[in-house]
Amino acid sequence: MKPLRQFLDNLHPLFTKGGKLEPFYPLYEAGDTFLYTPGEVTTGPSHVRDALDLKRMMITVVAALGPCILMAMWNTGYQANLVLNAGGLEFAEGWRGSIMSTLGLAANPGNHISNFVLGALYFIPLFLVANIAGGLCEVIFSCIRGHEINEGFLVTGMLYPLTLPPTLPWWQAAIGIMFAVVLAKEVFGGTGKNFVNIALTARAFLYFAYPSQISGDRVWVAADGYKLVDGYTGATALGQLGSLDPANIPMGMNAVTNTVTNGGLNISWFEAFLGVIPGSMGETSALACVIGAAILIASGIGSWRIMAAVVLGAVTTSAALWALGSESNAVFAMPPWWHLVVGGFAFGTVFMATDPVSAAFSEGGKWVYGFLIGFMTILIRVINPAFPEGIMLAILFGNVFAPLIDYFFIQANIKRRLARTHVPA
Repeated sequence: MKPLRQFLDNLHPLFTKGGKLEPFYPLYEAGDTFLYTPGEVTTGPSHVRDALDLKRMMITVVAALGPCILMAMWNTGYQANLVLNAGGLEFAEGWRGSIMSTLGLAANPGNHISNFVLGALYFIPLFLVANIAGGLCEVIFSCIRGHEINEGFLVTGMLYPLTLPPTLPWWQAAIGIMFAVVLAKEVFGGTGKNFVNIALTARAFLYFAYPSQISGDRVWVAADGYKLVDGYTGATALGQLGSLDPANIPMGMNAVTNTVTNGGLNISWFEAFLGVIPGSMGETSALACVIGAAILIASGIGSWRIMAAVVLGAVTTSAALWALGSESNAVFAMPPWWHLVVGGFAFGTVFMATDPVSAAFSEGGKWVYGFLIGFMTILIRVINPAFPEGIMLAILFGNVFAPLIDYFFIQANIKRRLARTHVPA
């Protein structure tokens, strides 16, 4: 590795102040610190040192996302192969079908390699688009401001495509991430200064700017333009309940668990927990999210208090609405244990609500912040069936209130300490 170290050291003068490539120092620094530990480290006794710096923390988050990424690729291919196979089609159309044909992988949902490769052909392009577009904005702002490129955008570029449907056009994905990186992060000063979650801001932008490409029941299965075949529907559980016509509302959860020929989606709770259902690529599997939660909690990166509070708020609210019932809204019929495994609830609870920048940081405030997100998620899902996925807006809502929540807890703590230290005159 010495030749590489010497090569980088020889390049260093070109990028430092007065060098020919000074404006591009952030690019040099990003590559150097990606390969080696930074050369400038603190040595004095007054500094607190921890092996878990920002770079290592981001790598741990990516590792925690591993199960969701693998599931995103397998399930995306599995759902597409189900449709193609039911329609009697051997290969998908377009360049993906050509690659699958070249590899000799037909549309067979029972072939895990076929599922994984086809799903990867949908996930990887969106992943690359998100990182290239978001990274380009990050590099431009770093060069203009003359500061280092922060690794935070790599995690954003990983989270964002996992929240998208596989059918989203690439150019829309690029616009969404560029909007969020610039207007939710860079204009406020960059990494560590964004007050809302960047990946969710990008998704919210797409939801309101291009609703037909990110909502409804025709975007969650990657069928490449094929009409969904008879006997198969791509609706999600929440979308199915929210769109039931008045005559079928008494069906309640049967509209989800019944077979397709009997007006349902033929989805069981265990299938929803495993994630073998249509949905955003990386959000369908609650099991993968639980594994990710264990990694984040064990490493001390993710707050178990926030995760527990979100679940507590969701279960409490959904149980109350479930017990209340409704004759005009079928989503009331969804029991609490179903709310935990459908939509993006598990993914949002583990990876989005715990964002260390935009979440509450006081220990007591984390409980209030998490409970508020859980409460708002169920309220949006159930009260407004036209917006079946509530966790996205609930987390952004919680982000906005996080500073206020922390303020009250900090003030209360100050008052308690003053009361303990007060010495009568």
